[in-house]
Amino acid sequence: MYRKISKYLNEWKADAHRKPLILQGARQVGKTFSVLEFGRTKYDNVAYFNFETTPVLNDTFSGDISPETLIPLLSHICGQTIVRERTLIVFDEVQLCERALTSLKYFCEKAPEYHIIALGSLLGVAVNREKFSFPVGKVDMKTLYPMDIEEFMLALGEDMLVGKIKECFETDTPLPAALHESAMRFYREYLVVGGMPECVAQYAATKDFILVRTIQDSILAAYLNDMSKYNNQNEIKKTRLAYDNITVQLSKKNTRFQYKLIKKGARASEFENAIEWLTLSGIVSKVYKAEQIKKPLENYRDIDAFKIYVSDLGLLAAKKQLLAGDVLYMSGELDDFKGGMVENYVNFHLSRNGYTAYYWESDRGAEVDFVIQRGGKIIPVEVKSADNTRAKSLNVYMDAYSPEYAIKLSAKNFGMQDKKKTVPLYAAFCI
Repeated sequence: MYRKISKYLNEWKADAHRKPLILQGARQVGKTFSVLEFGRTKYDNVAYFNFETTPVLNDTFSGDISPETLIPLLSHICGQTIVRERTLIVFDEVQLCERALTSLKYFCEKAPEYHIIALGSLLGVAVNREKFSFPVGKVDMKTLYPMDIEEFMLALGEDMLVGKIKECFETDTPLPAALHESAMRFYREYLVVGGMPECVAQYAATKDFILVRTIQDSILAAYLNDMSKYNNQNEIKKTRLAYDNITVQLSKKNTRFQYKLIKKGARASEFENAIEWLTLSGIVSKVYKAEQIKKPLENYRDIDAFKIYVSDLGLLAAKKQLLAGDVLYMSGELDDFKGGMVENYVNFHLSRNGYTAYYWESDRGAEVDFVIQRGGKIIPVEVKSADNTRAKSLNVYMDAYSPEYAIKLSAKNFGMQDKKKTVPLYAAFCI
């Protein structure tokens, strides 16, 4: 299956100023497979080291971690010669060996001709520990997310449809009705399957939602295991409670996160470490409220007002035990949840495309789902789960701030009217 990360990896390999690369992301998003496939096709050989499955590797890094000492040892361990420029060295689950992470600094300074990629599933959690020494300025960093809807459609062989969607997005020209309906169907399938590569591969091969759900349940179980295995003992229960409650809060009309809904009387001081662990692990992400619409938006975020979204739509469906049929046909029984689910979908694609999104609220309660900086301009993004695109809050925002244009995501076809760019939900990847 095509992954967009492959383009980045090729550019990294060709960069004359390349540094050791740290590729981070939540578990099961395809880091190891993508990198090993890259190594298999672009290098003579791959020297692969996994610090989770081979804990004894830690001993190798307990002494001198200079490249001249490490390279012969690593060559011996993997049973193959590590050659400059021609061998890809891969450190998997690098967060489990602090010294291995630190060694990247010395590879950058003393032996930049060696190509090294370090993978970390819980890297943010590990680096947040006080004892951890991070090679600041000595590494390139990239985050790998689950597959987006474009990659999903490409995995299903819909190259032509993806091309037409991109074309219509740029020209604000409606997609032919038959293609629009087909793309909306793929969008709803994506809400069920999500972007975990194993789930997408299973669905592409079998079209069986039950088999996909089995994989999703196992990934959720692995996340729970991580919460127990790599978390402070006092925080395990709180982290699980917070994670369970996030999907509940997405069902609320006001999706702003409220600690008091985790349990009666809960306060921020009790659960903020749990939320931070989930965020650093890549399992969830926060969207803060922007108190003022000025550049840079980062300067005007309200740290006490935020929404939380999960990293994958398929895992969200599995966590809520949603039936595939209810999502595919947008059953009325999901009315309370549709808004939060679609917001989650759009936030994922905005994050995936490198945006730091915020939300906006007026003094009188008007709310715009997302505000982003796009092309040097601050652009509001309104999200609707169906084709009803009346957006009173968006009008309030536009009257107050006069943006160059606004983006409206819904089930409606492409178009542009009154400075509002209408984008169908399946084209969120184009923004």
